[in-house]
Amino acid sequence: MRRVLIAIAVAVASSSAASAQDVTAGATAFKKCASCHDVGATAKNKVGPVLNGLDGRKSGSVAGYNYSDANKSSGITWDEANFLDYIRDPKAKVPNTKMAFAGIKNEAEAKNLWAYLKQYDADGKTK
Repeated sequence: MRRVLIAIAVAVASSSAASAQDVTAGATAFKKCASCHDVGATAKNKVGPVLNGLDGRKSGSVAGYNYSDANKSSGITWDEANFLDYIRDPKAKVPNTKMAFAGIKNEAEAKNLWAYLKQYDADGKTK
């Protein structure tokens, strides 16, 4: 019984470490986005909108950002599945979007990026 408990404790600790690594790897992946997008407490709209509070946000809804009509009318509510589909090929997911980015084809990198972005609430504070 003691061995089972130790194995469970090790598995939980490893799982937590993996999550931290995903966020760290996501921060590296975000460097591809940072020239156009911003996150964090002092984030501002750039060429692209602020990405704070992305999880659960409706596409085209950041105040002060001039979205394309295609993005505003896409009907997307951002969650992991929609983000992964979009970031793989933005123009395929939302034709006529202003986003001029070829996409992130590597699924692990895209998931790490989502983990990084998801940690920011609407005010740019980490959860």
